Order: sequence, then structure tokens, then C-alpha cells
Amino acid sequence: MRATHIRPTGVERTFGLDEIIVTKTDPRGILTYANEVFLRVSALTEEQALGQPHNIIRHPEMPRAVFKLLWDTVGQGQEIFAYVLNLAADGAHYWVFAHVTPSHDANGRHVGYHSNRRRPDPSSVTAVKQVYDRVRAVEGRQASTPAAVEAGWQALQDELDGRTYDEFVWAVTNG
Repeated sequence: MRATHIRPTGVERTFGLDEIIVTKTDPRGILTYANEVFLRVSALTEEQALGQPHNIIRHPEMPRAVFKLLWDTVGQGQEIFAYVLNLAADGAHYWVFAHVTPSHDANGRHVGYHSNRRRPDPSSVTAVKQVYDRVRAVEGRQASTPAAVEAGWQALQDELDGRTYDEFVWAVTNG
């Protein structure tokens, strides 16, 4: 079951302010752990989730440029906080405020990624969605995926207007 084959229904799902979605992946982004909150919100069973690429929940309206930023950041061994629109297996969507970090074993060897996600504030989502919509529009005008990523990356940089993505995230989070 791949998210890319699921059609968004327009139904928004949420989860409790006191709940945290937790997943772990191997270095290639294959799910190795998913907590009960993730399974419930994503409408997946543990059997459907584990062993699948984390992008099983990728929403088609999420800019590719943001995923490039995410993977580039964690690939350099750094953490990232990001707003992400996800797609559940039943077509519902849900926003998260994600904290993604590389995971290491006792010897310091990279073994995967760990992500905690909280429910974002609606005003933060509104601000982020405006930026993401403009980036997605630029990506959507491209003829190929590599061109979409490149154009989306430039559009994201233009939207950030000299700020880092981190500065943008914390401005809309605290703002």
C-alpha cells in the first residue's frame, strides 16, 4: 500500500495535544518502529507500516523541496524541525510538527532516523501552508521530478527571503 496510490479525501484528521507520533527508520527510510498514535492517525496496521518506506504517508500536496531539505539536513547528521502534511491510508490528511534526528548505535554508527511529531498550532499551519502552496505551484509547472525539485528548492529559498528554514519554522511556531 503506497500513499501515492491513495486519493486524498479532503477529510482532516487530528490527534491529541498530549499525544506524540513516533517512528523509527533504517538509514534508507524504511519503517522499523511505529507507535500506536502513528498507526491510528495514519490508518495503518503495524503489519502494513513496518518494512515500508516512510513516504508511504507522503501527501501529494507536500512540496518536494521540503523533503529535499529534510533529507539533506539529516543526511549531514543534523536534526530538523519541519511542518509536514501527511496522507493516511484511508485518504484523510493530517499536519504534524516533526522533529527528525539521525540515530546512532553505541559505536556512533548511523543506524537510521527517529522522528517525534506533535500536533501543530492551526495558525502555524495556515502560515506554512501558504508558503508550501506557492512552492508546490512552482514545482507543478515543471516537466520532470528533478526539475520540480530544483525549481521548488529555488522557490523555497525565495520564500525564506534570506532566512533559514529553521528561522522560518520558529517564527511561525512562536509567532
